[in-house]
Amino acid sequence: MRITRLTLWSVALTSHVPYLMAEGKACETVETMVLRVETDAGLQGWGEVCPIPHYLPAYARGVAPALEELAPILLGADPRGPEALERAMARWLKGHPYAKSMIDIALWDLTGKAAGLPLYALLGGRQAADLPLYHSITCIAPEEMARIAREAQATGIGQIQVKLGADDDWQADVARLRLVREAVGVGPLVYGDWNCGASRLEATRVGRAVADLDVMLEQPCETLADCAAVRAATGLPMKIDEAAFDVESLLQAQRLGCMDAVAVKLSKFGGLSAARRARDLCFHLGAQMCIEDTWGSDVTTAAALHLAAATAAESVLNVCDLSGYGAPRLDPAGPIRKAGRIAPPEGPGLGVTPDPEVLGEPLAVFD
Repeated sequence: MRITRLTLWSVALTSHVPYLMAEGKACETVETMVLRVETDAGLQGWGEVCPIPHYLPAYARGVAPALEELAPILLGADPRGPEALERAMARWLKGHPYAKSMIDIALWDLTGKAAGLPLYALLGGRQAADLPLYHSITCIAPEEMARIAREAQATGIGQIQVKLGADDDWQADVARLRLVREAVGVGPLVYGDWNCGASRLEATRVGRAVADLDVMLEQPCETLADCAAVRAATGLPMKIDEAAFDVESLLQAQRLGCMDAVAVKLSKFGGLSAARRARDLCFHLGAQMCIEDTWGSDVTTAAALHLAAATAAESVLNVCDLSGYGAPRLDPAGPIRKAGRIAPPEGPGLGVTPDPEVLGEPLAVFD
């Protein structure tokens, strides 16, 4: 089997509500990039990546030039065995893991289809029928966030992420955590996420003010050292997100004692191949994992769900149905949340196929 054509689309995804984070970061309408890899055997593999502006060193309009650079080593190659092409891409083009993530997902999709197996069977074997979801709440007035938390809990959601820092008011962040914690009662997981937008001092003040609550903090500061200092000063458990993106960063977070939980996002690491290795390391280190991606729709959501379903259930903190946060959906028949949980698609490979009417005209074609 050989790769014969690469087709790339750009699709505008609009969040159902303006999604506000610290330091002016926001998700309202963003570009998701969708890749189709065709072969001479008639099989097609799908990939997706959706960088959030100002979130990571990644941008949607960097995907097409990266794909153009990588096309010469992809066209004519056998897509089965994605890690061999992952190494070839690393030699040919340094960096740009977000662009390679989309390609790697498509190669895994093709490999699953060639084998006639769902991806979870190739990523470690299915270890959970379905997976726990968290619900992320945009950073708005504390009372509104508490109301949204109650609504999410009523649908079966047992984990709530509270966005913090959008108004640069640490006391408002304290109120957000307190009111949401009170709204959902004892038991559900509640954690506050600054997306690197707080200083060590600000995060410590918030953490100490809510130290009597059962809450977790997520990536308050840009560096692991500052996150570790906040954890030590507050005594609250810590989830690392943006600062965990490769093996060395995971090991450093473990050494610093600030990785109670970690976000294993496909585009941060460079795709399913690298995320699978990160998954195995985090399991060994004893860190709870949120297995997802930065943003996107049904293709990247399906990829993350397959990896999570093939992970030891006790190590999976939660997953995210990214496709449920915005419109349009790439595949309206893709997975949806049910009673606070979600399952990966069935069928060979990813188990999702984007709707041609949603994709529209291609942005680029390489053959």
